[in-house]
Formats: sequence, C-alpha cells, structure tokens
Amino acid sequence: MNVLAFDTCFGAVSAAVRWQSAGGQWLLREAYEEMEIGQAERLMPMIASVMQAAGLAFADLDRIAVTRGPGSFTGVRVGVAAARGLALAASLPVVATTSLHLMALRADRLLGERPQSVIVAAADARRGGLYLQAFTAGACDELSPPEVLSPAEAAHRVAGYDAIAVGSGADTLARAAAAGGAGRVEARLAGLQPHAGDLVVLAPALAPAEPVMPLYLRSPDAKPQADAALPRAD
Repeated sequence: MNVLAFDTCFGAVSAAVRWQSAGGQWLLREAYEEMEIGQAERLMPMIASVMQAAGLAFADLDRIAVTRGPGSFTGVRVGVAAARGLALAASLPVVATTSLHLMALRADRLLGERPQSVIVAAADARRGGLYLQAFTAGACDELSPPEVLSPAEAAHRVAGYDAIAVGSGADTLARAAAAGGAGRVEARLAGLQPHAGDLVVLAPALAPAEPVMPLYLRSPDAKPQADAALPRAD
C-alpha cells in the first residue's frame, strides 16, 4: 500500500511517503521541520518535495494519512483541510489518528527497553492545560482517550501507572503527579513532536474515515472582538 502522510498539529510540519518498488522493497521519503507558525505555507511544498523524491504521482497512492488533532487550532485545520482536498482531487481514502498517538509511537521507539509499562503523551495546551493520552508501551494501544486537562486532573488520570511522560507537557505532568501523590511519572523527550514518518507506517492498519474530522478538544485562542462588527448600512 502506497501512502502519503503528513502532520501540522504542534510545533513542526512533516510529510512522508512510503511505497513499494517494482522489486517488492518498501521505500520511504520523509521531511520534517520545526516551526511554531507557517505550517499552512510550508505543508504543500513539503508534500510536493517528498512525492518528487519518491518519483510518485498522486495516482500511484492508495491512501492519505493525517493527524486530526489535538494541537493548535490553525495547525489541525491546515492538516485536515489538506487531506480532504488532496483526497477529493485524487479520489483517495483518508485515514487519521491523533497527534498524541504519533508522539507515543515515536517515544516507544526512541526510548527502547525500559521497565515502565505506560507511555503518556502530554503536550502543552496553553491556558494552563495539557493535552493528554495514555498508551501501553510496545503496542501503543490506547489506555485513555485524548483529553485536555489541568495538570492536577492529568496527574489524577495517570495515578497508579508507572509511566513515562513525553512531550512539551511532560515536565508539568511529572511535577503535578509528585505534588499530588499520584504515583511516579518520569518526564522524558520534552521536545518530542508528532512525525509523519511514523504515521506513514501506521496508516495501512487504520480504517478510512469519511469524512475525517478535526479533533480540537477546545475552542481557539483567537476570538473576534465583541465590538468589532461594522454597523449595517440602511
């Protein structure tokens, strides 16, 4: 199965394509850049770059994969909109998973063997909150749904687990767990971001979503001003 995957949820943009050569060998091309803003402008050129490097046209693909959130409102919207548009133009199915799932998959691979049985993806959600989702180590099966919680609520959610927390909210979660007596949470990989290179490998096992829906979990930070409306002309 030939797959194009991309992510724009947090502080990076990435794209990857995985395909099978004529000789049956699986090949991968991927690109990754960290950036807080500008994902909308960078995503399509990055997709074009990995597709060109692979020597593939969109007609050669079997599906498109995207992270549907949580993350920044703009980043989530950019990725989902791009997946929908490309899928419609190329008549391809779309599969999706959470940004936190991809973080857990990458952490599980980077950390190697360890005694902890749980990986908790914890990302800074701003406004004092954390995006949180827990997974079993190894298989990365979901132990909890993606949520946005206060640090104290997040610590309570992982109470009883011997866990490694990863991501930009890992240190905050570990401190909250220690302060609240909620068990031992070890913070690692604070700079971890979702990566399309992991999604492109996971994608064949995901069920197509029609349509893929963004997972915001919270309202956007930017809101229109209450007094910004123009008076209606008579």
